[in-house]
Amino acid sequence: MQPDRLIRMANQIATFFATQPGDAGAEGVAAHLNAYWDPRMRRAFLGHVAAGGAGLDPLVLAAAPLVRRPAEAA
Repeated sequence: MQPDRLIRMANQIATFFATQPGDAGAEGVAAHLNAYWDPRMRRAFLGHVAAGGAGLDPLVLAAAPLVRRPAEAA
């Protein structure tokens, strides 16, 4: 999946969780990514974050350490 698409999708998720009451925005973003993004998407996302995370909303960057790293493909 293209990084631009992952960035757009992650930022849309952050926009939703930023409107929710409380401080659980980063946890909500991470929970959504862990539940609904397949391992390839999470791997690409975490690679983009490791490369600096250009274009990602600050809430997405705050969520990144909570996103489960998938096992490497065999």
